[in-house]
Amino acid sequence: MTILVTGATGTVGRQVVEQLVKRDADVRALVRDPAKAGFPAGVNVAKGDMLDVDSLRSALSGVSTLFLLNAVVPDEFTQALIALNLAREAGIERIVYLSVIHSDRYVNVPHFAGKFGVERMIEQMDFKATILRPAYFLNNDLTVKDVVTGYGVYPMPIGSKGLAMIDARDIGEIAAIELIRRESSATPLPPDRINLVGPDTLTGAKAAAIWSEVLGRPIAYGGDDTAGFEKNLRQFMPSWMAFDMRLMSERFLSEGMIPEAGDVERLTALLGRPLRSYRNFVAEIAAAA
Repeated sequence: MTILVTGATGTVGRQVVEQLVKRDADVRALVRDPAKAGFPAGVNVAKGDMLDVDSLRSALSGVSTLFLLNAVVPDEFTQALIALNLAREAGIERIVYLSVIHSDRYVNVPHFAGKFGVERMIEQMDFKATILRPAYFLNNDLTVKDVVTGYGVYPMPIGSKGLAMIDARDIGEIAAIELIRRESSATPLPPDRINLVGPDTLTGAKAAAIWSEVLGRPIAYGGDDTAGFEKNLRQFMPSWMAFDMRLMSERFLSEGMIPEAGDVERLTALLGRPLRSYRNFVAEIAAAA
């Protein structure tokens, strides 16, 4: 019995693979370039692409459980639907899909709307799936550490509603637990949906305050300038993606990413330990500097 992990070399996918290996699972990882994979011993590497039907069909052969992760790309929705149709063709019923929290509410944000469409397809195709809905990855803030430490400003426009930021390591471990749970069941388990959140709901001001406390010097919140955020992003990513991120940040400001009652407790019970906090993440960055 084999678990296929797509998006296996990314921030979350690599964590999923490593956590599955720790649990002695039979893991197959779909990658574009096997030479650059660098996975632990025992991982079966399948070369392929989410838009290459033949390679994806081959990767799904003999698979019993699928971890479906699609990167934020213009054809993300198409990639996911191809994978779902090929999974059904291969007789795969057990799926864990990485969506996003509030995918049904951030309806104008392209990659949120796409993931919500995939959720609906999973339901309509009657897959026995766990839908994982993560909030903002606190690991995203690795990209702004130089701005924070060099200029004394926390620049992410996350507003005052609050984001329940979660560590990608926790996402990977929870995904692995769910994959093993579905894989090891004698019969396919009922569908489930899990919000993936961190232990704290952080505003822009609170995130800046944590940086201040850890670094021992004042760090200011840069404010809610989403247009400026888009302009900065366009320096190193395509315009469509920068605009997508701006639309997302505008929803941060209007409604945030707020956990539902019991979310943190459920995740803590699944992991058997506390969730990683933003403060600990910032302390790790500071210690490594």
